[in-house]
Amino acid sequence: MSGNGFGQLFRFTTWGESHGPQIGCVIDGVPPRIPLSETDIQPWLDRRRPGQSRFTTQRKEDDKVTIVSGVFEGMTTGTPIALIIFNQDARGRDYDAIKDRFRPGHADFAYFTKYGIRDYRGGGRASARETTMRVAAGAIARKVLGNAVEIRGAVVQIGPHGIDRERWDWDSVGRNPFWSPDEQVVAKWERHLDAARKAGSSCGAVIEIVASGVPAGLGEPVYDRLDADLAKALMSINAVKGVEIGAGFKAATMAGEESGDEMRIQDGAVKFLSNHAGGILGGISTGQEVVARFAVKPTSSIRIARRGITVGGENVEVATQGRHDPCVGIRAVPVGEAMVACVLADHLLRHKAQCGETFTPGV
Repeated sequence: MSGNGFGQLFRFTTWGESHGPQIGCVIDGVPPRIPLSETDIQPWLDRRRPGQSRFTTQRKEDDKVTIVSGVFEGMTTGTPIALIIFNQDARGRDYDAIKDRFRPGHADFAYFTKYGIRDYRGGGRASARETTMRVAAGAIARKVLGNAVEIRGAVVQIGPHGIDRERWDWDSVGRNPFWSPDEQVVAKWERHLDAARKAGSSCGAVIEIVASGVPAGLGEPVYDRLDADLAKALMSINAVKGVEIGAGFKAATMAGEESGDEMRIQDGAVKFLSNHAGGILGGISTGQEVVARFAVKPTSSIRIARRGITVGGENVEVATQGRHDPCVGIRAVPVGEAMVACVLADHLLRHKAQCGETFTPGV
């Protein structure tokens, strides 16, 4: 299977299956002499870890990461960094009943059509379990970016219920199980997810990622635009069906004088008066906050029987038992943050290589 690596200068490749013995990744292109240990990676993995509330899958995984190469005496060496996590609560037998059946909306059919074989245990590589190692790679990307760049994410919509942006509070994100920046919408989301979970159904979500402190000049014009790479990174996450940068699709409803972000010189520096562009113009960062949103579809594995087919071409009804997220978008926040971090780290290294500007890694 090809297509398991992402990035150019900062590049990572993930491996492993949802209910296999281990998952892991290899990160290449990390500059040498950056302090790094498991304690730099584990907190980010803990944010994504399953089973932390009744609104996520009850699979119990510690997701304890081990660095097996690329670090010596607490510093990166410039060689490939390999990471490994041992699965602890794999239960492939939960999927025996659907091993010959294709779930509607799931990658089962597409994988089998392409390869003639599929790992039906939780979807194998199609499972959100794979995103664990993206979060680990993102933790290292944050070290490359340094403390000046801050990447934060929040859920801004679950099902049809969106937040009130007038009540946006970043401090609220860590105080509720939904990563919501609007605490007043939490009760409504709880009722909506409880109803979906009890009915054996699921629902989708919209996640917003904001990167602050991104220097101007990152991104390659034309085909390797910063926003193009961000869109690819976020679209590569399981169950994502749409990506917006800045105003996104709303830009189509704006007049030209409203859409363009006006500029002024203030205290000797450029100040933008709005950020409809999401911090990117012509594929290059402007120094403003980089803002992206992505939509996650409802989880395909649900208990409600739906029409599907078998490997042998028979018409059947398919219902999925086992442990599944009623809204997989909830745990997509740290994954989205990680993918944005990886893209920014990659473009920072590419910018340094082409333009030769002074860059001290990890500062």
